[in-house]
Amino acid sequence: MLLLCIIFSAPCALAAPTSPEQVLAVVEAAARKQVARQAEVSGLSEPQLSISVAPGTRPLSACAQGISVEAVDTRLVARMRFAAVCGGASGWRYEFVVRATLSARVAVLAQDVPAGRPLADEDLLLERHDVPAMGDVISAPQDAIGLSGKRTLRSGEVLRMGLLSAPLLVKRGDPVRIIARREQIEVSMAGEALDSGARGALVRVRNPNGTVLRTRVTGAATVEPVDVPMSTQSPN
Repeated sequence: MLLLCIIFSAPCALAAPTSPEQVLAVVEAAARKQVARQAEVSGLSEPQLSISVAPGTRPLSACAQGISVEAVDTRLVARMRFAAVCGGASGWRYEFVVRATLSARVAVLAQDVPAGRPLADEDLLLERHDVPAMGDVISAPQDAIGLSGKRTLRSGEVLRMGLLSAPLLVKRGDPVRIIARREQIEVSMAGEALDSGARGALVRVRNPNGTVLRTRVTGAATVEPVDVPMSTQSPN
């Protein structure tokens, strides 16, 4: 029988009864795996995790077979919800509150930075802090270089993407340079921006002939045509 269990480990696990204490352990293991996966996807640097499962007030029964665990709400790691499901005719479903403490090395402000001023390397540090919600913190300071705060950023503050925006490199009404490149050929002409935009944004630009072009912002007061073929007859 032992040999059969080794070879067919999954069926043996499903057939074995699960005690209330084991249910809590299975939920904790599933929650740990879920949060670790989220931390990896979010690119957190050196994550450290602790998990606790609140037993709840309703009596928890044993399950005659293996249980499955479903993630119900994992938006905030400090308070998540998972459900344990026992199948079969006499099965049950029980939801648990799972609390996790997650820390990682994240970008923080080394000094106050006024709103609108692009961040530079000297503005940022990498420190270990608690991460209450993933997907918004910044683990690689270089990802924030060149972005600017929507408000004044304070020294020691954990940097989040929601606090930042890309600076406008082209402003409506300003003169811009339209540069088209193909292989070794580069053609440029002056233009007027009809929209404002950050790097990578699509903006309309009027060229000297009065034609409105759809362009992409490539730098400060610089754009490239998106869907207009380059012509070597264009003025330089």
